Amino acid sequence: MAEELGSTEREIIAQRQKKAEALRALGVNPFGNGQAPRNVAADLHARYGDAPADEIAKDPGDWSVAGRVLAVRSFGKAAFLRVADRSGEIQVWVKKDKVGERGFEIFKLLDVGDLVLAEGPATRTKTGELTVEARAFTLLTKSVRPLPEKWHGLSDVEQRYRQRYVDLVVTPGVAATFRKRAAIVSGIRRFLDARGYLEVETPTLHKPEEAGGAAARPFETHHNALDLDLKLRIATELHLKRLVVGGLERVYEIGRIFRNEGIDRRHNPEFTSIEFYQAYATHEDLIRLTEELLHRLAVDVTGSAKVTFQGQEIDFTPPFPRFSMLELGARALGLTPEDALAGKGLAEAVARAAARENEKEGAWKLEQAARRSPGEAIAIAFEVFAEAELPKDRPAFVVDFPIETSPLSRRRDADPRLVDRFELFAAGMELANAFSELNDPDDQRARFEAQVKAKAQGDEEAMPYDEDFVRALEHGMPPTAGEGIGIDRLAMLLTDSPSIRDVILFPLLKNRD
Repeated sequence: MAEELGSTEREIIAQRQKKAEALRALGVNPFGNGQAPRNVAADLHARYGDAPADEIAKDPGDWSVAGRVLAVRSFGKAAFLRVADRSGEIQVWVKKDKVGERGFEIFKLLDVGDLVLAEGPATRTKTGELTVEARAFTLLTKSVRPLPEKWHGLSDVEQRYRQRYVDLVVTPGVAATFRKRAAIVSGIRRFLDARGYLEVETPTLHKPEEAGGAAARPFETHHNALDLDLKLRIATELHLKRLVVGGLERVYEIGRIFRNEGIDRRHNPEFTSIEFYQAYATHEDLIRLTEELLHRLAVDVTGSAKVTFQGQEIDFTPPFPRFSMLELGARALGLTPEDALAGKGLAEAVARAAARENEKEGAWKLEQAARRSPGEAIAIAFEVFAEAELPKDRPAFVVDFPIETSPLSRRRDADPRLVDRFELFAAGMELANAFSELNDPDDQRARFEAQVKAKAQGDEEAMPYDEDFVRALEHGMPPTAGEGIGIDRLAMLLTDSPSIRDVILFPLLKNRD
């Protein structure tokens, strides 16, 4: 914005605008169209590699490249430009005796940040740089606003997120991070497509009674034409399971999810997940599938099953170890699993645990959970005390979830107090959540009713009662297992990015005011 500019930047913009007028006087539209390169930088590197200059001279080719100018070294009647395109960088050599008087006049109106087109043979300079020796040169787009020289400090990190279009140009590694993220998404698609899964799309706007599938607060909006209060989806689960009922036995959706929750380095209110559902499968089947999928992605994206994240090596070689939420949560409370599930001595145990918990929020969450049910107290005790003890060098499955924590999961036949569910953790983050799906409509109805009561008692993340989903189950859903994986967190791990904002192109930020 003009009012944000310092005097120096205003002067630079004014100078560049004058150059744009000078380009017009030369018959060059400074914001042109209709000219496209035949090649990208990577084509030259692939063709010549480390070949010496004399070998390149035998077959210099006729190359045409375009991109943004990142640096200029001028020597009077010649200059070297560092030009970046989508594939990488290439040097361009502009000489007056090669591009002609007019071409060199155009070059003299160049600034760092401009987009240019150069055509000519390849060569290797005395310094060993693979180069396009321009025979023709033109400026395609004038960069009126200068690129920043560098980014540093917290305020500049915020600016990087706000102005990602600049961040991608000037910050090393950022574009590579998002290319890897794209490779993760396409790799997931290939993996599931090869196993007979069908990619589908389900609604983002939900009626209030449909806005379930997770323990989270939704965003609310209003549809004017229908005069309907709506909520943005917090999960795709319930619609995907409706499709399984309809006979689409293996389905998945990759899409944006919206949860009205806090923002930190692992949470963004708007994020991307993959949810997939497989008929005639159990959570044990998905454990094996998840191990294979993550191992494949690690190797394909990073080149190795051993990935370094913030200085810690994580080995994605299957099988991953398993840990019991019930056992670890009960132990954190100083109780046996049986006593913890039965609520025996729970109040005293929670009081002792809360007293030693330094984080007030953790103690409060534990006390509130214990008031609702023993199972929720066990889960919070695990979260507060035991989650940090999971392995740092391996992904780990957490199993043995109490039924109160899982309103959509199938009861375990051997112990109906637990459900057939797992969560996958790596680097202290939850990456995946999966379970054998509840397909008993009466049980599901009772679970929804319990959620309604919890909502009435102040649980803002409790699910609504979705009568249509129960109706779908009454038509019969085959034994099914389903899973959700957070793509942003997975991208963090596989790109060694410390914050979720580093792997979201345009993260939500507070207003500067």
